[in-house]
Amino acid sequence: MKILIDVMGSDLGPAELLRGVVAATKRFDASLTAVGPREEIEKTAKENGIDLSGIGILDATDVITMEDKPMSVIREKNHSSMANGLRALAHGEADAFVSAGNTGALITGGTMIVRRIRGVSRAAIGTLFPFSAPVLLLDSGANLDVTPDHLEQFAFIGSLYMRKMFGIESPRVGLLNNGTEETKGNQLQIDTYKKLTEMDGINFVGNVEAKAIPFGVCDVVVTDGFTGNLFLKTVEGMAKYMSRNLKDIFHSTLLTKLSGFLIRKRFAEFKEAFSATKHGGAPILGLRAPVIKAHGSSNARAIASAVGQAIRFAEGNFNEEIEAFFASSPGEETAAEN
Repeated sequence: MKILIDVMGSDLGPAELLRGVVAATKRFDASLTAVGPREEIEKTAKENGIDLSGIGILDATDVITMEDKPMSVIREKNHSSMANGLRALAHGEADAFVSAGNTGALITGGTMIVRRIRGVSRAAIGTLFPFSAPVLLLDSGANLDVTPDHLEQFAFIGSLYMRKMFGIESPRVGLLNNGTEETKGNQLQIDTYKKLTEMDGINFVGNVEAKAIPFGVCDVVVTDGFTGNLFLKTVEGMAKYMSRNLKDIFHSTLLTKLSGFLIRKRFAEFKEAFSATKHGGAPILGLRAPVIKAHGSSNARAIASAVGQAIRFAEGNFNEEIEAFFASSPGEETAAEN
């Protein structure tokens, strides 16, 4: 198993990502390769006392920043760390690719370099929420404008992911909406509801409201990338808000400090559940090879977790089942060509 890790373009810089690659070598039985300008990688490692023994380096001449436009990955910076990593993945030189860089560029590069599975109209970002039971949100930011056909594909792909990765025999699929009645929402939701109701191969449980998702109403939530990203960032913001305020409460008096001390382990578990370090990143589903989008502010532990997720994704034969489904689908010949 060979995993490529883009160590450039994140918020915390290459040193932190290299530490994550080193940590991953100790946790997983896989061949890991850092992607980026060789001289900068070696210089950074030396200056920070990072031992790169056993870690490969795939050279690159450029770096995509968070400010670069998505198309830069195939135009001005087509020899950047992100572009070179995606190209190596597309050529079968690796089993998966991890990047904490520019999301738009990664989606564009994944779609145009790695390319979509034949029959898949849109690749989508799948974000896993650590509620009482894991919930996959699809899409969480890749596609701002979608059609009912796109959401139908997201429902199947998300359902398969939860079955393969978490062993859920019949994942419940919900359509994010502003009410549970089938007549709720705009035309997109109304038309999608009808499609999902008639769709074979998924366990559609109907419309779900955002407030109900943390309480186990479904295993997969499908929506457009704009709405999904708003939901994702609201959950992230509320988790941080609650964590900060609970900490303030438990430090307000001597009695609450004692109470806080008694539940400190449980409180740490609560914070860990919503930390980016737990799962490490979000898979871009629908591409021909595994690509994991790590958070831009990922620390070393989060990068190591993202590597683990990439390994599980690559080992799960997930894409083979998607390919088989769309190859046998009667509508496959009308799907967007890759």
